[in-house]
Amino acid sequence: MTHLVLASGSPRRLALLAQIGVVPDEICPADIDETPLKNETPQRYALRMALSKAEKVALQKKDGFVLAADTVVVCGKRILPKAETREQAQYCLNLLSGRRHTVYGGVCLITPEGQKITRLVKTAVIFARLDDVQKKSYLDGGEWQGKAGGYAVQGQAVLFVRKIIGSYSNVVGLGLYETGNLLKGRGVIG
Repeated sequence: MTHLVLASGSPRRLALLAQIGVVPDEICPADIDETPLKNETPQRYALRMALSKAEKVALQKKDGFVLAADTVVVCGKRILPKAETREQAQYCLNLLSGRRHTVYGGVCLITPEGQKITRLVKTAVIFARLDDVQKKSYLDGGEWQGKAGGYAVQGQAVLFVRKIIGSYSNVVGLGLYETGNLLKGRGVIG
């Protein structure tokens, strides 16, 4: 029998896991410093965040599998913030409007034996050009709060998305194909 700990407090990740029939035995969010390192690429940042979250929780939960993830929205070479203020969300929407951006998802599984397995998921997203009315309406709704890149593709922002190339679930918060295979490969799920 396996014991799975999700190192995240994200309701989106929990709902995504439920889509593939995975219900963690415990939810233990990891509070870590999420400041990017100088000259750190977005890909390395996403993997480092997922690994750091998993490692922090694994120190307390040594007898279980620990699953962690991180989602990074990148426009050009800029890592966009998890929007905490309306101004940050406005900045993100202005930058993403009419452009292609990339969403990197870092996933990490630490086994009870201490083995660390990581995966990186890359998705391209193309936004339509947004007018001021669309931006204001979205900002007024508050759906952007705490979201990487200032938007939630599973909500009203779906109206902004012209095209997704790659994993939709990665944009929501967890690449399910990669995560499912990782869990299956270690016997966590059948």
